[in-house]
Amino acid sequence: MPFIVRTVAFCIFFFPSAMVFKPIGAAGTVPMILAVLIFVLWICSVLFGLHNPMKIRHPGRMALAALFLATCASYAALYAGITGGSTELARASADRWLILLMASAGIALVIGEVIRTLSDAMVLIRALLAGAFFCCLVAVIQFVFRINPMDWFQYVMPGFTYNGGDTPFQSRGALLRVAGSTFHSIELAVVSAMLLPLSIWRLIYDKRGWIGYKLLGTILLIFAIASTVSRSGVLGLVVGIAVFIPFLPATPRIWALVASPIALAGLFVSVPGLMSTLTGTITSSGTDPSISTRTNNYPRVEAMVMHRPILGAGPGNYVADTAIHILDNEYLNAAVTLGLVGLIAMIIYLFVPGVTSILAARASRTPQLKSFVGAVGAGGLVAGICSLTFDSMSFPVFALTYPVLVGLGGAAWNMTKLETRINDATILETARSVTGIPGNHKSPGGLP
Repeated sequence: MPFIVRTVAFCIFFFPSAMVFKPIGAAGTVPMILAVLIFVLWICSVLFGLHNPMKIRHPGRMALAALFLATCASYAALYAGITGGSTELARASADRWLILLMASAGIALVIGEVIRTLSDAMVLIRALLAGAFFCCLVAVIQFVFRINPMDWFQYVMPGFTYNGGDTPFQSRGALLRVAGSTFHSIELAVVSAMLLPLSIWRLIYDKRGWIGYKLLGTILLIFAIASTVSRSGVLGLVVGIAVFIPFLPATPRIWALVASPIALAGLFVSVPGLMSTLTGTITSSGTDPSISTRTNNYPRVEAMVMHRPILGAGPGNYVADTAIHILDNEYLNAAVTLGLVGLIAMIIYLFVPGVTSILAARASRTPQLKSFVGAVGAGGLVAGICSLTFDSMSFPVFALTYPVLVGLGGAAWNMTKLETRINDATILETARSVTGIPGNHKSPGGLP
C-alpha cells in the first residue's frame, strides 16, 4: 500500500489529466484510477477485518466525512428528481464528482494510516516533490521554448484518449502564462504555493540525496508561481511562507527571512517583463475583466442558490455556458451544486485540516516535527484561501494533491499526540522520582 500511495503522489503531476481511459470518461486519468484502486483496497481491508479504521482518528477524516455526506445527500436528491434537472448529462457529472471524492478519500485515509513516523513522511514527500519537479521542468520548457512536452504523451499512452480542457498557454501582459503538467496556470501557481513549505522542510531535514537537487526543486516551485503571473499564486506564496516561517527552528528561520527577498529580487531580474506584468495585474484590479466577471456573477449565484438552497443542483452540475459565467470561486460553486449544506461541508473540508495542523504545530516540541506539521498546515491554508479565487476542485491536479496534504495532516496530528503523551509520561515519571513516590503508588482515590 505505501508503494501505491507514493506512485499516485508522483503520477498526479506526471501523467496529463487530459489523457483519459475512454470507457471511463473524464474521470479515467491514470492518477484517478490508481487513487480509486487505493480506496477499494482500503474498503476491502476494512470489510475483511484486516485493519480497524477506528484506531486512527484525526480531524482530516471528519472534514472528509462532512463533504462525503453532503455529496451523497445531493447525489441522492439528484437521482430521485428532488432537485430537478436529473438529465443523463447531469447524472454523468454527479458520477464524476463522486468518483473524485472516492479517489480523494482513498488518498487521505491511507496516507493518514500508513504514515507513522517522520521517516515515512519523508519518503512520501520525496515522491510528491519529484512529481512537482517534473511539472516545474515542463513549465520551464513551456516558458522558454514555447512548446508543450505534455502533447507528446498522446503518442505514448495506448488505450488513452485526449479529452481536452487543458490550457497550457495563456497570454497576460508582456508574458505568456504556462501551466506545466497541470490544467491551467492558476492551478500550477496554487499547487506550487501549497508544496513550497514542504519543499523547504525537505531541504532542511532530508539527509538523503544531493542538496543541489533539493534546492533546485524549491527554486523551480518559486519560478512556477512567477511564470503563471497569477494573483492567486502571489496570494498563496504570501500565505504559505507567512504561516510556515514561524514554525522553523531559529537558524533556518533567519536564513528564510534573509533569502526570501533576495530570491524574489533575483527572479524578477532574471525574467524580463515579470515585474511590470505582475504589477499591472495587481494594480489594475478595478478594470481587470477577470475581476469584474467574478463580481458580476454574484447576483446569478444568489438566484441559483435561492432556487435550490439546501442540496443544490447536484454534485458537479454547474456548467458555464460562456467564459464570463465561470464562477472562479470554489465556495460559490459548492453553494450552487451542493447547496448550503454542501457549502458548509466544503468550508470544513478545505479549512479544518490546515487549521488543526497549525494547532498541532504549536503544540509540538520537537523542531523537526513542529516544522513538518507547520509546513502541512501552511499548504492546507493556501488551498483553502486560494479556493476563493478559482474553482479549485474542478482542477484535477489540485483536487488530488490536496488530499495528500489532508492525509499528511492526519499523520502529523497523530505523531504530535504521541509526542505529547510521551512528554507527559516523562514529566510524570520525573516528578515521581523527585518526590520519591514509586511508579505503582496510588492515592486513596485510586489515582496514581
